[in-house]
Amino acid sequence: MKVPLLDLRAQYRTIREDVERAVGEVLAEQQFVLGPRVERFEREMEAYTGAKHAIGVASGSDALLLALMALEIGPGDVVVTTPFSFFATASAPVRLGARLEFADIEPDGFDLSTRSVADALERTAAFARRVVLLPVHLFGLLAEMTKLRELARAAGARIVEDACQAIGARDDSRRMAGTLGEIGAYSFFPSKNLGGAGDGGMAVTDDPELARALRSLRTHGSTRRYEHDQVGINSRLDALQAAVLSVKLARLEEWNARRRHRALLYARLFRDLGLAERPVRIPDAAGERHVFHQYVIRAERRDALRAALAEDGIETQVYYPVPLHLQPCFAGLGGGRGDFPEAERAAGEVLALPMFPEISDDQVEAVVSAIARFYARGR
Repeated sequence: MKVPLLDLRAQYRTIREDVERAVGEVLAEQQFVLGPRVERFEREMEAYTGAKHAIGVASGSDALLLALMALEIGPGDVVVTTPFSFFATASAPVRLGARLEFADIEPDGFDLSTRSVADALERTAAFARRVVLLPVHLFGLLAEMTKLRELARAAGARIVEDACQAIGARDDSRRMAGTLGEIGAYSFFPSKNLGGAGDGGMAVTDDPELARALRSLRTHGSTRRYEHDQVGINSRLDALQAAVLSVKLARLEEWNARRRHRALLYARLFRDLGLAERPVRIPDAAGERHVFHQYVIRAERRDALRAALAEDGIETQVYYPVPLHLQPCFAGLGGGRGDFPEAERAAGEVLALPMFPEISDDQVEAVVSAIARFYARGR
């Protein structure tokens, strides 16, 4: 049985009529950039996330960049974040001239290590003008924000959340990923749990001053036409994307619930076959804390396993094979192999298995059976 990593066409078949109607309305209106459609989606996102202000932008990468710009981060400032994430997490502070300070991840997961964060904050205290802590809710799993917020508060640091992969993940008090710091960033890249028909993103905040700054910065630092109070960028959410996203947002909770159901099935099958601790480590279902943007395992002989699964027609992906501190463009930071051993270990073990709301039980069983056959052969 062939099993794709992601099947957007399966999702589209369930919403095609509603999406095409919404897109047709935008085409009839001929207002494509910002405007009432975007404003309506921003209000819908405020209601969904619980944030007081939602600001639509052109991508998740821009949401991170604009968040740091709104906090006036630049030379002399420090951003503490993880080396095990998508590139935009680290590129945003570097583009603004801030110093990038990495902290390692926990050995039994992908969250920032609180001990490593504490060490990084202590290192930067002597010279940093301002400090931002930038945690990542990786693969859809809400980071352990309670301790991170305590560390940030003690260090006088602000928090920008990279929630680009985790819309819908909630803590025990039902506060959502992206609403636990000063500013949260979401991505609407098509493969995300809430994905558009192209690039799109959003920044959310409860602070009205930061919201005003974000709205200005996304339109070249302008609040009145041809008057610019600051130097911003061009990063506006399109009305077509807002129309598609509004249709999908109404179904997001159902889709996330389906992802959790499939994750529980993966976990049960791995445990039933005696694979769940070794040779495979599986993610914790974790109630509502995880929305399973990806279902990521750690696997012994990962690359050989991936090749064998490909032979069986099962698509997988490695997120992320090269930690950020080892990327060539960050060589000037002076980092090297061995600096963040847990991030490096994860890069050599992680494997994303097929995960999307419409994946069938039979497809999940086919994936786990193929993994069991690989390890039974001992190759």
